[in-house]
Amino acid sequence: MPLATPADATALNPIVAMPAHALSDAIRRRELSCVEVMRAYLAHIDHVNPKINAIVARRNADALLREAAERDAQLEAGQWLGWMHGMPQAPKDLTAVRGMVTSMGSLVYKDQVTPHDSIIVERMRAAGAIFIGRTNVPEFGLGSHTYNPVYGTTGNPYNPQRTAGGSSGGAAAALAARMLPVADGSDFGGSLRNPAAFCNVYGMRPSAGRVPFGPSPEVFLKQLSYEGPMGRTPRDVALLMSVMAGHDKRSPLSLRDDPAQFSQALDADMRGKRVGWLSDWKGYLPMEPGILDVCAQGLATLDTVGCDVIDYEVPFAGDRLWRMWLTHRHLMVGGQFRALVQDPATRKLVKPALIWEVEGLDGMTGLDVYQATQERSAWYQTVLRMFEDVDFLAVPSAQVFPFDAALDWPKEIAGRSMDTYHRWMETVTPWTLAGCPVISVPVGFNPDGLPMGMQLIGPPQADLDVLRLAHAYDAASDWVSAHQPAALWQAAN
Repeated sequence: MPLATPADATALNPIVAMPAHALSDAIRRRELSCVEVMRAYLAHIDHVNPKINAIVARRNADALLREAAERDAQLEAGQWLGWMHGMPQAPKDLTAVRGMVTSMGSLVYKDQVTPHDSIIVERMRAAGAIFIGRTNVPEFGLGSHTYNPVYGTTGNPYNPQRTAGGSSGGAAAALAARMLPVADGSDFGGSLRNPAAFCNVYGMRPSAGRVPFGPSPEVFLKQLSYEGPMGRTPRDVALLMSVMAGHDKRSPLSLRDDPAQFSQALDADMRGKRVGWLSDWKGYLPMEPGILDVCAQGLATLDTVGCDVIDYEVPFAGDRLWRMWLTHRHLMVGGQFRALVQDPATRKLVKPALIWEVEGLDGMTGLDVYQATQERSAWYQTVLRMFEDVDFLAVPSAQVFPFDAALDWPKEIAGRSMDTYHRWMETVTPWTLAGCPVISVPVGFNPDGLPMGMQLIGPPQADLDVLRLAHAYDAASDWVSAHQPAALWQAAN
């Protein structure tokens, strides 16, 4: 029985139901007090969160209400901190927040209180956000299924027995369940896109360098994992991007473009824009039955807004991409966490996927890495040529619908064996490697009521164009607003 329910089928506190941009406007105009907003969200979280376990490490409610009162006093004095003034926020439990535990879902770090903010947390704090807790993640952020030995499993808002995706699974689930107005996430192998698809929200992986990362002990090689915004509308995604984006000297390859561009109106004429549909890469990517059918609804919406959707074949072998992906992934993940696996005391505490990533470094040479970067460069040049043919590309955000949350990961898709813990997410990896801006947009549900999404991909650094396309798409569809996971809160009011 589908859990997606028409929006008017059940009562929901109108404060938590508001899009983030409308909530921000209401706070700024003092139509709502920050205390009212905080009370509404905390009450809703108390009722809904135990059913899906999306927000963890929650802070004391009295302390949060005091902070909200301080935000109201600032408004009374004419001081508006920014777009997130007084808004509840729960940073992903992979990013550092001053004075809070950053566990990364690991028993190794379950008591680690970080002494500083990450760059994006600094910016959200400066923009007026109030941090109420953390959003749950897979252990070390590995894989696209959110479960760990510290906080447990995050359930899908549309069926809590199914996965919410990952690694930003807690963020996506909290958004869909109306427990947060917007959410931050991060994405190496689809961690913003896959959970957005699984939870019927929007999640954007920005262009390489758009959002600075750190502070970090390594700032040059780490160019495949980026933080980005999630929301229930592209407008909300863009506004959070305006907070997160912009150069920081601690992140030397971050872009110097003015982030204010993302706070402007997103209205744009999409008539005649060419969208290349990649489908399943001519059969290279196995797909669970029904995914391409559901994505056809998204393609029809693009047609409705005036886009010319064409079938497009990628002129690059998928297995070449996967081989270079594995080298880069072992290098980045294995290099970062090698010490934990080498130490017997911590090795016994970590998940097998991390050990596999670290052991993938064994026998790897500098020449192997150089050749993989050459292959990645060849792929990048191919992508640039592809965008001479089309304005955007589109491909499914996932190869399976949300699966049983009791599983570690899907071992096969459509009869084809998955040989690694992340092979089932292969549809997202080419765009990570190319550094393109990508947003996952909702495209509908299968007969079991499980959501799916579709990636809209733009040329490198064309983040604003991608957001404009998503905005036009959202205006012509109603997947988020009309198909809420209302079974979670039907008895709330």
